[in-house]
Amino acid sequence: MASQAPSSASTLRRHDVVTLLLIGAIGLFWGGNWPAVRFSLMDIPPFSLRAIGFSVGALVLLSWAWLRQWPLTIPRGERGWLAASGVFTILGFNLGTAFGQLHMPTSQAAIVAFTMPCWALLLAIGLLGERVTSRQWLGLGLGQAGLLVLLGPSAWQAGFAGLTGPLFVLGAALSWALGTVLIKRRGSWQAHPVVITGWQFGLCALPMALLAVLFESPSAPGAWRSSTWFGLGYHLVFAICLAQMLWFRNVNRLTIGQSTISTLIIPVVGVASAVVVLDEPITWRLLVALVLIVSSVAIVMTQRKPSA
Repeated sequence: MASQAPSSASTLRRHDVVTLLLIGAIGLFWGGNWPAVRFSLMDIPPFSLRAIGFSVGALVLLSWAWLRQWPLTIPRGERGWLAASGVFTILGFNLGTAFGQLHMPTSQAAIVAFTMPCWALLLAIGLLGERVTSRQWLGLGLGQAGLLVLLGPSAWQAGFAGLTGPLFVLGAALSWALGTVLIKRRGSWQAHPVVITGWQFGLCALPMALLAVLFESPSAPGAWRSSTWFGLGYHLVFAICLAQMLWFRNVNRLTIGQSTISTLIIPVVGVASAVVVLDEPITWRLLVALVLIVSSVAIVMTQRKPSA
C-alpha cells in the first residue's frame, strides 16, 4: 500500500497542474475576447456577429470531431441537457454581452459579466445540493469585492439610462450561471466535449441567423476595417473554438465553486487588454481589484484536499 502513495500524490499533482493550465488558457482566451468583440461590433451588428461565430464554431468543432472519428451522435438522454445548457451558456451569455458592450465601456461590461460566480454558487446550493466551503465563500467575497472596486460608482451616476448596458450584461451573467449549473447537474456526459460544444453552437446559430436576416443589414465584408477582421479572427479561433470547449471540460473536472470562482481571472485579463488595446487608463481601482481577484482565486484553488 505504501508504494502506491507516491503514485497517487503524483497523479493529484498532475491533475492540479492540468487544472491550472486550463484555467489560465480560459482566462487568457476569454479575457482577450472582450476587446476583440468590441472591435468586431464596429462593423458587424450583434445578431450577425453571433450568427457568424456560432456557425463557424459548429463547423470547425464538428469537422474536427469527424476527422478524429469521434461519434457525432448525441445519446437520447443527453439531448435535452445539451440544448438547455447550450442556450444558457452560449446563446444567452454571448447575446447579452454583445448588446451590453454597445451601451457601456468594454472594461465595465467584463466586470459586470463576472458576477456570474455569485449566481452560480447560489443556484448550485438549490439545484445541486452542493456544499459551499468557508474558503469558497471567502474567495467569492474577495472576488466580488474586487469587481465592485473595478466598477466603482460611475455606473450609478448616469441614471436609469446608464443601467441599460449593465442590465444586459447582468442577464448574460445569470444565463451563464444557470447553464453552468445545468452542465454539472447532468453529471457524466457520454458524448465528447468537442461534439457537445459543436452541436450547441449549431443549435444557437439558427435563431441568430434568423434574427440577423430580419433585423440587420451589415456592411459588406470588403468595407470592414482591419481591426474588425483581427477582432473577428481572435473571437472565432480563441473564444469560440477553444475556450468554450475548455470551459465545458473544466466544469466537469471541478466543483461549481472552483470552476466559477476561477473565472474571476477573466475580467482582469479583459480589463488589462482593454488598457493596452483600447487605450483605457490604469487606475488605482484596477490595481486594488487585481489583488483582490487573484487572491480570491488563490484561496479557492489552493485548498488542501483531505488526506486519504
